[in-house]
Amino acid sequence: MYFDVASTAPLHPVARQALTAALDEGWADPARLYRSGRQARMLLDAARETVAAVLGARPDEISFTASGTQAVQLGLLGALAGNRRRGGHLVHSAVEHSSVLHVAERREAEGGEVSVAPVDRTGRVDPQAFGALLRSDTALAALQSANHEVGTVQPVAEVAGLCAAAGVPLLVDAAQSIGRVDVPAGWSLLTASAHKWGGPPGVGILAVRKGVRYASPLPADEREGGRVPGYVNVPAIVAAAASLRAVRAEAERENARLHALVERIRSRVPQLVPEVEVVGDPVRRLPHLVTFSCLYVDGEVLLTELDRAGFAVSSGSSCTSSTLTPSHVLAAMGVLTEGNVRVSLPYGTTEADVERFLTVLPDVVAGVRAPLGLDLPAPVSAQESLLVIDALGKRCPLPVIELAKRIGEVPVGGTVAVLADDEAARLDIPAWCGMRGQEYAGEAPAADYGGDRGTAYLVLRRS
Repeated sequence: MYFDVASTAPLHPVARQALTAALDEGWADPARLYRSGRQARMLLDAARETVAAVLGARPDEISFTASGTQAVQLGLLGALAGNRRRGGHLVHSAVEHSSVLHVAERREAEGGEVSVAPVDRTGRVDPQAFGALLRSDTALAALQSANHEVGTVQPVAEVAGLCAAAGVPLLVDAAQSIGRVDVPAGWSLLTASAHKWGGPPGVGILAVRKGVRYASPLPADEREGGRVPGYVNVPAIVAAAASLRAVRAEAERENARLHALVERIRSRVPQLVPEVEVVGDPVRRLPHLVTFSCLYVDGEVLLTELDRAGFAVSSGSSCTSSTLTPSHVLAAMGVLTEGNVRVSLPYGTTEADVERFLTVLPDVVAGVRAPLGLDLPAPVSAQESLLVIDALGKRCPLPVIELAKRIGEVPVGGTVAVLADDEAARLDIPAWCGMRGQEYAGEAPAADYGGDRGTAYLVLRRS
């Protein structure tokens, strides 16, 4: 199970189709006037219009970059240069992406000033506290739309209003939210990254509103409005735009499903795993992302063991191979930084997928902790928390009767998989759950639970 779309999403089928077609039709230089060049230019212009429509921008406000990181860096440096007469002060939140932090470090090294807005334990900035940092010499403010590690959605509209009143442009890093939720209002500059929504890697977006002072920090180039030098990858841009339009069309339906699945993880993990903290705002959050931290656990070992169990997840822990210091996001929130797991669900994730994860997780964590010899409450084992009832070949109401007789064999929070090949079970089992206060968790192939035919109907014991 791939549960790490916050890092990068699998290529969307629409992106794959568009990329293949554009490789044939849009390979030429869009700056040339001959036929193949004009054809490439038409494709590039259409992609720009598609992206602009999703962002609520004008096409000439959109530039394509080589990555989301490059978009952030060019946006920050260009806006700071364009507003240098106002001053050299930069404001950003404590939980911004590293691309923002690195520009801020460079700014300070060059003699500029940087103010950092703190966040609460959910990872959210206080708009008034952010606004209080704005000064007469503030050249630029930066605030992400949603946090990349814990999913907390930031109050961009409120902060944008305070920035506008102070005459300060606001750059919004929308890499985690574009394609999934509505674009926040009030931005002056906005950045995004195609591979986060299922587009091809190597395509970033830099949007600069008309009227915002911007001076390219790089030598002049005639392409992409003078903001981004170099040859553009037309086929990849076409695929990025096509997939962005596709995921926005799917978002409302998929967000509701994924929100419910994430809510299940948020509520069940503390029940199944002792000494664990679920972090991030429980309400104002992205629909597909949840993060929790486990005490007494080496993060790299935990991720490795989950990978062996078939789950690809990420971490902001200080013990992962990608960093030797604690996550600056978790540290700024004042929450546990060790044993951190970030789960970000792709479109199409099923209830059965999540149930498998919740079944595996307790034993994986317990196994990692076992050598420490700690006296912790024993988590419910995977075997104890899952009961398979083989009702294949039995006509209803027999599968429901077996469920009613045996559900008490699993603890509260456990799962019962009823294997049945009578179509009436598809109606009777959910109805029984509604009458008895249990939770119907959907269907899965019976083969996943040892059956040779039929369907597995999943029931969570709630009482």
